Amino acid sequence: MPRSIVLGNGNILVGFDKFGSVRDFYFPYVGLENQVGGRLSHRIGIFSDNTLSWLSDGSWEIKVNCEADSMCGVVLATNRVKKITLEIHDSVYNEKNVLVRKVIVRNESGERKPVKLFFYHEFRLYSAEGGDTAYYDPVHKVIVHYKGKRVFLANCFSGTRNFDDFAVGSFASEGKEGTFRDAEDGMLSRNAIEHGQVDSVMGISLFLEPKGETVSYYTLAVGESVKEVHDIDAEIRSKSPEHVIQTTGNFWRAWLKKYDFHFQGLSQEVIDLFGKSLLNIRAHADNHGAIIASSDSDMLQGGKDTYSYMWPRDASFSAMALDRAGDTNVAKRYFEFCSQIISEDGYFMHKYRPDFSLGSSWHPWIRDGKTQLPIQEDETATVLVALWKHYEHSRDLEFIESVYNSLIKPAGFFLANYRDEKTRLPRASYDLWEEKYGVHTYTAASVYGGLVSAANFARVLGKKTSEEAFTSAAEEVKSAILEYLYDKKIGLFYKSVEIDESKGVISKDSTSDISSVYGIFTFGVLLADDPILGVAFEKLRKILTVETSVGGIARYEKDYYWRVDAKLPGNPWFVTTLWYAEYLIARAKNEKDLEIPIEIFQFSARYSSGSGVLSEQINPYSGAPLSAAPLVWSHAAFVNSVIAYLDRLDTLGVGSKCNPVN
Repeated sequence: MPRSIVLGNGNILVGFDKFGSVRDFYFPYVGLENQVGGRLSHRIGIFSDNTLSWLSDGSWEIKVNCEADSMCGVVLATNRVKKITLEIHDSVYNEKNVLVRKVIVRNESGERKPVKLFFYHEFRLYSAEGGDTAYYDPVHKVIVHYKGKRVFLANCFSGTRNFDDFAVGSFASEGKEGTFRDAEDGMLSRNAIEHGQVDSVMGISLFLEPKGETVSYYTLAVGESVKEVHDIDAEIRSKSPEHVIQTTGNFWRAWLKKYDFHFQGLSQEVIDLFGKSLLNIRAHADNHGAIIASSDSDMLQGGKDTYSYMWPRDASFSAMALDRAGDTNVAKRYFEFCSQIISEDGYFMHKYRPDFSLGSSWHPWIRDGKTQLPIQEDETATVLVALWKHYEHSRDLEFIESVYNSLIKPAGFFLANYRDEKTRLPRASYDLWEEKYGVHTYTAASVYGGLVSAANFARVLGKKTSEEAFTSAAEEVKSAILEYLYDKKIGLFYKSVEIDESKGVISKDSTSDISSVYGIFTFGVLLADDPILGVAFEKLRKILTVETSVGGIARYEKDYYWRVDAKLPGNPWFVTTLWYAEYLIARAKNEKDLEIPIEIFQFSARYSSGSGVLSEQINPYSGAPLSAAPLVWSHAAFVNSVIAYLDRLDTLGVGSKCNPVN
């Protein structure tokens, strides 16, 4: 199930589903150790008229949204049978590790109505089953879940009244479905402690006047000790949860509106998605530096793993988006992270966990009996490209100097040296889609961009010998791309070629892949106005456009990943569709040339969730999200494309200055 809201503060990340239930709670890293995760959830329910109804039971009309200008969620749930409406405002405090939920319960009937509001918790602390303990604390009147250094404290109150009912029990073990069953008659067992695989429920009694409403606050604090979560709880009570919600909203509004962009020609839906995309990227950025690809833990149920890792490629595009939007802090932490994880030989592995350790992979170290590096070389190159863009925005020369020897120099020389001696193309590695092994056009183009960036750094720092080496290697790679990876007869770039060390190129993969021409464009191998790019982009657009009412552009011909219809080239991806917009923007000569990019922005807004979440791909017939949602790369592509549009308006001299960051 896609996530409808994602909230975070760089230490924790909380994901909510379409029912407003908590489905992910990452701590102590964003993307690592999901303390809920998988099929577990934290639910909200209402007992009235002698029946219990959870928001997820199908009897509620639910709208989940995220404020357009702040990292705050809003859930509106209406039960027409019970004549009750719930309005829930969600915030993750930017100063402390705590989720705060303001729950407004409205009586839509003309009669006085007693109700009971329930909160149910399932945890899997350390992302592992068993060994948890939960107990009711009668002194502080809270419920605590703990295992080792993973401690959660749940509280609920309305005015000066705390929750007045509770139960602690077990779930999914010993034939027990879960303690949520205990709430069905409106009364809880008040069992005070349990260990193993434990859950808990708390209830608070409310009395609603005809057409009246009550306000309750629910808080869930997390820390590494019981004392820490009690201190957080005390602070929230002292400041008041309403104050926390307001100050958190103010903080993110100030963060988002640090610069006054002028979105000339764009609809309010696109403008809102721009802000929500920036907030989604920020929510997935851990304060230790990693920017994970997605927090959607439901991916685990359909495969072998989640997307909760740092891919240097995805993270680099996200860092560029934040830099271009005027926040260089996250990107700086990201590059510091990269300087610590890069190998001694100057390359990055497949993916990483936010705690600086190596992530899971399916790329082998041996192929056809020969040792190989299990890497996607474009990831190493893209880090350098993004770092140069970061320097252009920050002009932080001291920082660049501090990471030159640890990051820039080893990566630059790896790209320069990891090449075939005969063709001078990069050696084989895995492609950006993580499927094929070979010498890929996109990868080769990224290596060119990475070498140009390394040369730029060397020039700025006065390292002439290195500058000459990087520049020479970049020129050789560019020449080799045009010689070996471009089919002049049909006007397209190959997806990849296979190279024999003694014979050179021995086979060519002519699969139409939008990444091939996009790589040539975005990494600067050819300028946007080059006719070679114009022909290639238009041919691929015709081949890869999904000819349904939804539209959009697929990755490549016969893309099998989450395939819906084999008759189509593949499913539409936000990233690839926005790539085409980015290219059209770069070559636009007037406002009329920007009409198709604006349509693509509208396409993105139309098929985002109501709360502004962009998935990896969408169903070609319904537009429903497929695969991970949110996918941070999709949001980064949207932000980068919109800012490219604003920059182009400024270049064309249309209207007032649209991008104040520049």
